[in-house]
Amino acid sequence: MNSLVIDYRSPRSIVTLVAFLVVVIGVAALIGIGTAPGEWYAGLNKPPFNPPNWVFGPIWFALYVLIAIAGWRTYMRDSSSSEMKVWYGQMVLNWLWSPVWFALHLLWPAFVVIVAIWALIVAFILLTRRADPISAGLFAPYLAWVSFASLLNLSIAVLN
Repeated sequence: MNSLVIDYRSPRSIVTLVAFLVVVIGVAALIGIGTAPGEWYAGLNKPPFNPPNWVFGPIWFALYVLIAIAGWRTYMRDSSSSEMKVWYGQMVLNWLWSPVWFALHLLWPAFVVIVAIWALIVAFILLTRRADPISAGLFAPYLAWVSFASLLNLSIAVLN
């Protein structure tokens, strides 16, 4: 479906947006609460560019809003598209990373997960950039943060 004919203000569209926001932010919040950094994380050797812990929550909240909006827009265009499948894939891996890192303490497998997330973010941007440059643009800050987080994950894995 052409994005120019989508009425993003229709009641169905608004309900779908709210659902995307609730699910993306809600699942992430539940995972975050269940896998909050504890003594294990505090005891790890970290690189000098490691941000303070309080930075992560606000950044991820903002990113989850952008991710949800991009997913909603993509879903409204074509809920069974390859772009939507890539969006679902990155979301599942995104939700998987915290349990692998914080609950299971598996630094190298978490790095594999975050590299896969990064690849799916790039794929989503490339797949949506023509049909919906707004959704592609909404993923740009996500790509920047996950690039930094990947470097941080790798650095901590190497130091420990």
